[in-house]
Amino acid sequence: MGTTDRPDLAAMLAPLTRTLIAMERPILEAHGVTMWGYSVLIALSRGTARGQGVLAQEIGADKTRIIAVLDDLQDRGLIERTPDPADRRARLLGLTPEGHRIAAAVQAEIQARETEEVLAQLPAADRRGFLNALRILTAHPRDLAPGDPGTD
Repeated sequence: MGTTDRPDLAAMLAPLTRTLIAMERPILEAHGVTMWGYSVLIALSRGTARGQGVLAQEIGADKTRIIAVLDDLQDRGLIERTPDPADRRARLLGLTPEGHRIAAAVQAEIQARETEEVLAQLPAADRRGFLNALRILTAHPRDLAPGDPGTD
């Protein structure tokens, strides 16, 4: 395949990503959640409580920059910080029941809109293949490139 057969992946994905973010904004605003707040809620909804540094790495954020996000989510009763039994100086983060509810509601609305406005453009088989490919390629994105570009 020659170099002009298709645009670079980033050139194809960036406009789609901007569109998806723009589609998410009104849903996030309706629930009073920022994009970073949503990222935190979704990460914490996946299971065990984790420390701030681990969470920041998981969502590609600088650990000092998410402090205000965590404070806001805690003030709103969506997350809780509990002492780490292994290190009393450290805090573990976890979702409250209201945090679980908000995370699930926002994700359901976002995914419904994605299905109606984006994925509906693809035949069912292509949709399944596209989603499967994205799952594979995004499972360990930091393994694909040196450095840690997601922490700015």
